[in-house]
Amino acid sequence: MKYKRVLLKLSGEALMGDLQYGIDPNMLKQYAEQIKEVVDLGCEVAIVIGGGNIFRGVQGVASGMDRVQGDYMGMLATVINSMALQGALEEAGLITRLQTAIRMEQIAEPFIKRKATRHLEKGRVVIFGAGTGNPYFTTDTAAVLRAIEVNADVILKGTRVDGIYTADPEKDPEAQKFDTISYQEVYDKNLKVMDMTAFTLSEENNLPIIVFDMNTKGNLKALIEEGNVGTLVTNN
Repeated sequence: MKYKRVLLKLSGEALMGDLQYGIDPNMLKQYAEQIKEVVDLGCEVAIVIGGGNIFRGVQGVASGMDRVQGDYMGMLATVINSMALQGALEEAGLITRLQTAIRMEQIAEPFIKRKATRHLEKGRVVIFGAGTGNPYFTTDTAAVLRAIEVNADVILKGTRVDGIYTADPEKDPEAQKFDTISYQEVYDKNLKVMDMTAFTLSEENNLPIIVFDMNTKGNLKALIEEGNVGTLVTNN
């Protein structure tokens, strides 16, 4: 395997599938099948998923809501998605643990670094919910933070596109894809990979990021086995 322990970052919007809102069971099943493929290879998988298919704090602010209140609502949305993904993974035959940054003992463990690491070592899929537990921080930042804490080899950011481009490939047919790119080039070209807090934290801790298309079956397995899928962002 190219990578032994990974942090998979998924967007909440991806769970909508063809729906306008909420969670598409078919997308959950597809993601669970792909994740099971790499766990069966022996890869240790941790997951952070967003909540944008249910609620975003910035949406609440736009309608006059208090930012802190809106962000906490967004964190709870990520827990709903985490529970849905947990159910799909267990239906696929995997053993999972859900840990949250906000205590809710009836449905999840509190985040504890040592327990999370031990779960991964035992082959359990660990899902981190509720972001960092703090307002003003995105799930991108939570993903990088948790990846650093559990010593992941890489962050895999699953998106609808197959890597990082010179422009939005969905809008610009002339956009060209990068196979690899440095952090500095991302800054210089003003490319949108993650929010700046998350991206800077990743750079400072020399944690590579791979942006890839999670919606194409087999991509995750190919990435883990060979590493030649998507776009790799490194300090080199």
